[in-house]
Amino acid sequence: MFDLVNQFDIANQLDAAMPLALVGSIVRTKGLAAAVAGFPAPLGAVVQIERQTGGAVEAEVIGFRDRLTLVYPLGEMTGVRHGNRVRLAKTSRGIRVGPGLLGRVIDARGQILDGGPPPHLPDRVPLSRTPPSAIERPRIDTPLATGVRAIDALLTCGQGQRLGIFSGSGVGKSVALGMMARYTSADVSVVGLVGERGREVNGFLERDLGTCGRARSVVVVATSDQPALLRVQAAMAATSVAEYFRDQGKNVLLIIDSVTRLAMAQREIGLAAGEPPTTRGYPPSVFALLPKLVERAGRASRGSITAFYSVLVEGDDTSEPVSDTLRGLLDGHVILSRRLASQAHYPAIDVLESISRLFLDIASPQQQRAAQTVRELLAAYRDHEDLISIGAYRSGANPAVDAALAMRDEINLFLRQAVSDGSSIESARTQLVHLAQKCLAARNRKNLISEI
Repeated sequence: MFDLVNQFDIANQLDAAMPLALVGSIVRTKGLAAAVAGFPAPLGAVVQIERQTGGAVEAEVIGFRDRLTLVYPLGEMTGVRHGNRVRLAKTSRGIRVGPGLLGRVIDARGQILDGGPPPHLPDRVPLSRTPPSAIERPRIDTPLATGVRAIDALLTCGQGQRLGIFSGSGVGKSVALGMMARYTSADVSVVGLVGERGREVNGFLERDLGTCGRARSVVVVATSDQPALLRVQAAMAATSVAEYFRDQGKNVLLIIDSVTRLAMAQREIGLAAGEPPTTRGYPPSVFALLPKLVERAGRASRGSITAFYSVLVEGDDTSEPVSDTLRGLLDGHVILSRRLASQAHYPAIDVLESISRLFLDIASPQQQRAAQTVRELLAAYRDHEDLISIGAYRSGANPAVDAALAMRDEINLFLRQAVSDGSSIESARTQLVHLAQKCLAARNRKNLISEI
């Protein structure tokens, strides 16, 4: 870790001497990008576009075309005109990090947003890092409590696991993520709010995260009105902060909300760089970015990053390109149901449609049997729900359905959870086993009645 930091500091010192040596000029703009002549800067370099008024505008090199260098602004291009000079500022991007970030809110560049005094941040890390080698990653065998009872009991998550939370808009996604950040057993929480509505940021900090959750969290914010590069950079910055704490031996919970807005931001950049739109208008760079981002999470030789990536599904269609790609990359998915949300069932987790691919590795045999029992009754009720709703189901026809009807209220009571009601993984398991025992008793009783 420290070798990486030292190398990055040396690179920054070298960058300081380079801006005077490399200067180009604006020759044209196209959409949100500008073309610069005589400027062979590397991809990813940060540049400054000079203006007659308003000060310089930062931008990033995103590609090359017709011997011109394409740059994408990190601010407003108002006042930029043909012939304005462009100077190289640095060849790589990074942010300052340290324990002083805990409890703070920063932007995509690492600048403090919460109005508090600047913290002491002794280290600097790059925004892009190579993930740990696949061979060096230890197996995931230890559960991590999220504080959400339905997840801890039926979709148990391990330290270093990566899961997606798939939902439409207005289904309670932010509330569920806030509960995780507040009640998790992880040492540190890092939350990346990518493309979030401005009015929602304080709501998340005060209502969902709360004072206790915020004290051990770092929140990285890039609102929807900010340039696409900053929205992409916010996700990278949150991951870099999580990697810093992981390298200190901490178990980190990383939450990125949302990957869909990240993909949309990368789509803007890719199209501005001249990439062809492919699947539903997304250029290839979007599908190249996603695995690079999620592979940085996971368990390492020291510490771990357990990651939850929220996905906004278009029209509640979980097979759209971003959702479909992430399902193949992640270690499980949690589906939030609009139907459950409309019934005031929060968190609106559709247990039958959700899965944790490591559940069998980290849950005890007793918990596995209990989860299977509850799932069987949930599935029996769903399969016969239409008959039940119109009164066409005859009691005694199916013992599993009879037991599901008898236990429905208790199962729903277990799956529902108030925002203020934290839950430990031990209590979630105990309640699940107790619920499963009652479900089995109800089923056996119905079997006995049907035999008589």
